[in-house]
Amino acid sequence: MSEYPLRDGMRRAPSTPGPHAGYMPGFGNDFETEALDGALPQGMNSPQKCNYGLYGEQLSGTAFTAHIPERTWCYRIRPSVKHSARYSRIDLPLWRSAPDIHADVTSLGQYRWDPIEAGAQDLTWLTGMRTMTTAGDVNTQVGMASHVYLVTQSMVDEYFYSADSELLVVPQQGRLRFYTELGVLDVAPQEIAIIPRGLVYRVEVLAGPCRGFVCENYGQKFELPARGPIGANAMANPRDFKASVAAFEDREVASTLTIKWCGQFHETKINQSPLDVVAWHGNYAPYKYDLRTYCPVGAILFDHPDPSIFTVLSAPSGQEGTANIDFVLFRDRWMVAEDTFRPPWYHKNIMSELMGNIYGQYDAKPNGFVPGGMSLHNMMLPHGPDQVAFDKASNANLGPEKLENTMSFMFETRFPQHLTKFAAETAPLQDDYIDCWDSIEKKFDGTAGVK
Repeated sequence: MSEYPLRDGMRRAPSTPGPHAGYMPGFGNDFETEALDGALPQGMNSPQKCNYGLYGEQLSGTAFTAHIPERTWCYRIRPSVKHSARYSRIDLPLWRSAPDIHADVTSLGQYRWDPIEAGAQDLTWLTGMRTMTTAGDVNTQVGMASHVYLVTQSMVDEYFYSADSELLVVPQQGRLRFYTELGVLDVAPQEIAIIPRGLVYRVEVLAGPCRGFVCENYGQKFELPARGPIGANAMANPRDFKASVAAFEDREVASTLTIKWCGQFHETKINQSPLDVVAWHGNYAPYKYDLRTYCPVGAILFDHPDPSIFTVLSAPSGQEGTANIDFVLFRDRWMVAEDTFRPPWYHKNIMSELMGNIYGQYDAKPNGFVPGGMSLHNMMLPHGPDQVAFDKASNANLGPEKLENTMSFMFETRFPQHLTKFAAETAPLQDDYIDCWDSIEKKFDGTAGVK
């Protein structure tokens, strides 16, 4: 179980001791879990009367006719319609959705930001979300948005769900707890959490202030990438993902539920906690994953493979081989390629790359890309190592070298990423980032011959 006690009044399913205490291992599994013995029907989904006076309800994450439908059957104290009353519009002006394009904001360029600080403000998961880029269209459910979250205060009797998107949460500082309808996830730096579309939750601060990154996925759900010739092992192994066990609250208290729908925010007032699922079974669930269990693969003789070999999760686009979003991890690893320029080579490509630094130093940018910072290299814009990284890699003694004290990631999408007003005007933009390539020299000598 977690080292932090659960909120008073919450009951959670028992779990086996060991490394998975409080969770169920596996990705895409069909799980079943109950917080009260006998609460989960056996052999059928919708009995005439559920035990304990519970209501049966299905949460569907895909169309009913999907090739692999994703759905979870919930057995709850009240059906969700009792957690939904009249709605009123509210404004969360710094949480933006695509398309969010401004004529006076130039997204064509190479950009980098210093870490965003929370300051002295009291910020919850909702009020502390800061959108940096948007891509695609939330209304047609394609594309994504990237955010930085700043959280200093727990949500108290406040709940939220997004009808727009699945959220991939990448903590960089502090510890958060996600109380969801389907159980509890505790996440810290070097871990990620995946919160499905439509799932109700609230967020509490375990150790703050908290800062991290969010990829808001409007499209098809994240899945493990196709491995091709890599085969069945390495990269992100399914057994290292952990789904929450059933946990529920039976609390009669005035509460607020906020919903994000088509980029707009609405709230409704209810008289109880909506986290009242006593038992559930299915394959549509929240997960956490420890990035330190990611097993990287790479070149063991010469050359530098494409960064797609570092993909942790991929959200398909419908076009084979081209992702709506790839979540890519650059962690510590051995470099052994002979006669090879080992850092990422200079390139421009069809994908738009937003990077964030969780901790340490990124090998292609040893200066200026600091933990908590982020960068954007949009589609078909050239980028690559700065002069310092190029000179070091070009002249290095190419013995086996272990990259250590490093963990960065990339949200990569096939769509151009547009800067929000906040990213362009308020966030701590490094105005001199584009200058990091100024000192690159012409080395061409047509008389030097071939080495």
